[in-house]
Amino acid sequence: MRPPLPSAAATATAAATALAAATALALLPGTAYAAQSPGASSFTISDPRIKESSGLAASRVHPGVYWTHNDSDDGPYVYAVDSATGSTVARVTLTGIGRPRDVEAISLGPDGQLYVGDIGDNRGSTWDHVWIYRFQEPRQLGDVTVKATQFTVRYEDGPRNAESLMVHPVTGRVYIASKDESKGGLYEGPAQLAAGADNVFRRVADVPWVTDGAFSPDGNRLTLRGYFTARTYPWKDGRPEGEGERVDAPWQGQAESVTYSADGSTLMFGSEGASSRVVAVPAAVTPSPGGSASPQPGSPPDTATSPEPTGSFGKGALVLAGGLVLVFGAKRLFRRRARD
Repeated sequence: MRPPLPSAAATATAAATALAAATALALLPGTAYAAQSPGASSFTISDPRIKESSGLAASRVHPGVYWTHNDSDDGPYVYAVDSATGSTVARVTLTGIGRPRDVEAISLGPDGQLYVGDIGDNRGSTWDHVWIYRFQEPRQLGDVTVKATQFTVRYEDGPRNAESLMVHPVTGRVYIASKDESKGGLYEGPAQLAAGADNVFRRVADVPWVTDGAFSPDGNRLTLRGYFTARTYPWKDGRPEGEGERVDAPWQGQAESVTYSADGSTLMFGSEGASSRVVAVPAAVTPSPGGSASPQPGSPPDTATSPEPTGSFGKGALVLAGGLVLVFGAKRLFRRRARD
């Protein structure tokens, strides 16, 4: 028998309590806050339609504009948000595709096209295929309907749950990072995606729990984030190299997205939720190759690059981290069960 699921009210109350606790802890003395980069500014997404922003991609055509989308229960929509105001300046409706199932990521390729990853699989990694949708980034901002190309994706080692899709800005090759606390993998797509056929992605590297990732605009770095921290890896010969360098990712409720600013000077970290905040963090210019062994995305911060939490904050943060994972896991499970 399945254990009884928490009620919607109980889940919402638990989530709100956890978030309030996170905010209170974050404001305690001694908490390390990431400095805001002068190259790009933090902003708040003000559009009430965007309640589950689950991916970010910086526009190359429209300075200061970021593309995003909802996680689920929305439809075939992609939104352009102006970071100067937090307002939506375009909504793109995709046609030529099926009904989106669990959209988790977005990335801009060197061909000027946006790649949308309908790659989530929270039902125990049971879907034998997922999809990628591709369409040209609009040259003019405004509500528009476009025909997208749909690609079918399969993994060489079976179904995977994933929330991270990254298009290399030089080669145009697509990568997906699966989401697993112990056996996550980085998967490489074929040199060219093919419509009307299966595109088999093969595992090329191990990664920990990852909720999103992004290449730097020059293609020399790959940043992967988890719920509580992130790391930037040198990218060499089509693989992430070494242990990478820890990034001071902000504490966010449900940390779901990351992208580089168009000039590569800043990492932009986003999360789900109504009126969600996108936080600007300076990007490392040159990652330390093969740095010392330290936590991976999804792990508590290390002591080599940031102040160590002390006293009750250190213990509280660890307890809160576990609690947040359970709360948000229950929340998403309840939501998906309710739709079945």
